Amino acid sequence: MTEYRRILLDGAAVEVVRDGDTLRAADGRTAGVDEAVHLPPVTPSKIIAVHLNYRSRVEEFGTTLPSAPTYFHKPTSSLNAHRGAVVRPEGCAWLNYEGEIAIVIGRTCRNVSPAEAGRYIAGYTIGNDYGLHDFRDTDAGSMLRVKGSDTLCPLGPGLVDDWDFRGKTLRTLVNGVVRQEAGTDEMEWDMHYLVADIARTITLYPGDVLLSGTPAISRTVHPGDVVEVEVEGLGRLTNHIVSGPVPIRTDCGAQPTESEEVLSTAQGGDWEFRGVRPPRRG
Repeated sequence: MTEYRRILLDGAAVEVVRDGDTLRAADGRTAGVDEAVHLPPVTPSKIIAVHLNYRSRVEEFGTTLPSAPTYFHKPTSSLNAHRGAVVRPEGCAWLNYEGEIAIVIGRTCRNVSPAEAGRYIAGYTIGNDYGLHDFRDTDAGSMLRVKGSDTLCPLGPGLVDDWDFRGKTLRTLVNGVVRQEAGTDEMEWDMHYLVADIARTITLYPGDVLLSGTPAISRTVHPGDVVEVEVEGLGRLTNHIVSGPVPIRTDCGAQPTESEEVLSTAQGGDWEFRGVRPPRRG
């Protein structure tokens, strides 16, 4: 397996290859893994995410999977990188992490079978599909602001090729404590199936990203928290939460809400609404 990263090197975006603790550019320049300023490892034309895929997530919400996957779109302006700040806008309170594995397309893909789909995958990286549930009441269908607001799609730290997604473990840690943990064999639909399903009607281009779902225990995080997603063989994606200094505008659009649906989604399917709001922190 080879791990490719994109970093800022002497002011320019450069693709590098990881060699232990050293990142090497094609021109011979190097940077240390811990000192490098990371960029998202790919530059997609689109980011597509599946709603439900892990059995534990389905059980947590007391629902059932549909007969086929359903999806939503995250705009490319939501992209973020390893060690980047995830911004919770002023006036919002219910920002949740969702640790995921991201599929990266390697060549133009359209109308392929699940058996063929692996040939069109460049590799895999780690993603964190943050959700700003304060907007869930107005965007529940599209998830546009919930999942597509700026900084809510960290990817990285690198793109790993020739990685087998079967039998791998995903963990999400908040301030060093494991919050999510699941195996990829818990997924109802595997990576090849997801690519083939989307490519039936949507052309996927090199660099495009598909987020493959999150397991149970997505919970609210707050400014000052450090969130890490680690996947066996892909490394660890680290981000920290900050508060945006500018409040959500009130002179247009729907405002953040704290309805039963917002609170129950943010706190997980095992939290029952009893008329008492969970504490806001930070």
